[in-house]
Amino acid sequence: MDDEARDVAWKLHREVAVVLGWGAAILLQFAHPLVALGAAEHSQFRARPDGAWRRFWHTVAAIEALTLGPPNTAACAARAIDTLHGGVRGVAREALGGFPPGTPYAARDPALLLWVHATVLVATVQAYERFVGPLTPAERDRYCAQSAHWGHLLGIPLAALPRDWTALDRYFTAMLSGEAIQVTPLAHTLAHAVLAGPVPPHVPRWLWPARRPLQLITAGLLPPALRDAYGLPWSVWHAALFRALSAGVRHLLPMLPARFRYWPAGREVPLLFDGACA
Repeated sequence: MDDEARDVAWKLHREVAVVLGWGAAILLQFAHPLVALGAAEHSQFRARPDGAWRRFWHTVAAIEALTLGPPNTAACAARAIDTLHGGVRGVAREALGGFPPGTPYAARDPALLLWVHATVLVATVQAYERFVGPLTPAERDRYCAQSAHWGHLLGIPLAALPRDWTALDRYFTAMLSGEAIQVTPLAHTLAHAVLAGPVPPHVPRWLWPARRPLQLITAGLLPPALRDAYGLPWSVWHAALFRALSAGVRHLLPMLPARFRYWPAGREVPLLFDGACA
């Protein structure tokens, strides 16, 4: 990608505040029963107390490599992710939402990859506009168009990838209103691990109260129907608190030094492709 095509992803993903949308993106992904099953059977969400945190940091590192680094770094990161996906496959042993027993799943399935891709785009834009600032329709469209590059690197056919915000919104709305997206008991269990799991040993306990605002943010960014399906509390009071918290973050960000506001890879001008893996 050239600099003009790369600028919107750079603008969005360099902001640390954008990760506030991570919880909503993950819960959206788990609302697809086969994605939830793959996470349950091939990740450490429930096996270790820091499973959700490890998933978070791995996701951050992957997004940084795909969007903030030079093209060769993105290509190498995509190959590493694809290799990891190669081992994530199995068969549903019981009915999961609209999927009967015996339904196969695989992380390389383009349909599942597309859903995950779409949730990341939607949650990223929502978090940016909520906590950083507005985007123009042209910026939204360009973000979708350029994201098709790394979506294709991860194995999604180019023809299936939305190239503008209208196409993304049309796909996302159709998925939410269709039969594939259903919050199963397994999704509830995984969501609890993300939002209210035990304190990881390496995280200072004085930081743990921060998960309360993160739960509020996740609930506020989810579509209302999914928020209700997950049983997340929401009221007029929650909505007012969410608005106040969002305004506080937007007010604080411009006053932060760059080392706190931006990811390390987002503080430098990206390099151009040099033909080798970093």
